[in-house]
Amino acid sequence: MPVIASSRRRLVRSLAVAGTGVAVVALPLFGATSASAAPTTQATTAASTTAYPDNLDGWIREAMDIMAQNGIPGSYDSIHRNIMRESSGNPAAINLWDSNAAMGTPSKGLLQVIDPTFQAYHVPGTAFDPFDPVANIAAACNYAADRYGSIDNVFGAY
Repeated sequence: MPVIASSRRRLVRSLAVAGTGVAVVALPLFGATSASAAPTTQATTAASTTAYPDNLDGWIREAMDIMAQNGIPGSYDSIHRNIMRESSGNPAAINLWDSNAAMGTPSKGLLQVIDPTFQAYHVPGTAFDPFDPVANIAAACNYAADRYGSIDNVFGAY
């Protein structure tokens, strides 16, 4: 199920970026001068879904919305500051040289989360993938909230 949610989120992001997030009605080739479509639940849901850009700003904003729904504190500036220190904004970043990596659990993603921490602090509504930017941010902020009160209190490696 999380893979489907992740794929759907990426599709919504792609549609929003491409500017094609509008309904399209196909007309028959012969005998029709107009067409109408009955409203669907899917169209209504898509219209009310917030579209986030598929970039660092969008990932942070989407994660913050999910965090708010789950009572996880954190500000945009603190999340951004920590991402830039940990991965320079690269969601595919992986640390293969520190003590965690030497023990077989390298830090991954925007906020350099190890797999056991990601699994323990995964936030429902996000992909179960530490390289997914939104899931990585939400899990890391959930961990920081539990350990330090908020990602806002993290100013170095954590």
